[in-house]
Amino acid sequence: MGVAGSGKTTVANLLAERLGADMVDADDLHPAANVAKMASGTPLTDEDRWPWLEAVGRAVRERLAAGRSVVVACSALRRAYREAIAASAEAPVRFAHLDGSRELIAARMAARAGHFMPTGLLDSQFAVLEPLEADEPGFTVAIDGTPEQTADAIALRLRRNGAPPTGS
Repeated sequence: MGVAGSGKTTVANLLAERLGADMVDADDLHPAANVAKMASGTPLTDEDRWPWLEAVGRAVRERLAAGRSVVVACSALRRAYREAIAASAEAPVRFAHLDGSRELIAARMAARAGHFMPTGLLDSQFAVLEPLEADEPGFTVAIDGTPEQTADAIALRLRRNGAPPTGS
């Protein structure tokens, strides 16, 4: 989880590979109207997000029911969003918050091409962000290293805690 440009998709792909898990990019589950709204520079509202968050949790639930582990790249910026994903998943979920400075993330966003999320929405992402709290299932990982180092740090933490990789 984390703001746009924090490396969620890249790290989730690497992590899924390391753990032998499926990978789901929550961006792929957005309805076309949400993508168009964000691409136009308009932040999503909670009303836009709730059906999408339910779809994210459902994707986790379906893979777990099929006997697969799954890593999900999803912003999950607020605690209520994370709780909605877990409720829809109907299973324990662990979150890894990819944490970095606004400057680092803005530079990464400016360097990428072909993504619907404009850099202009980064401030709205940070405004909505509620970092993981101590009583939530998950942990924070710094993204100042390479994506490979970030994925390795998450995999190590998951293995050390004996937690199945059912979400990120």
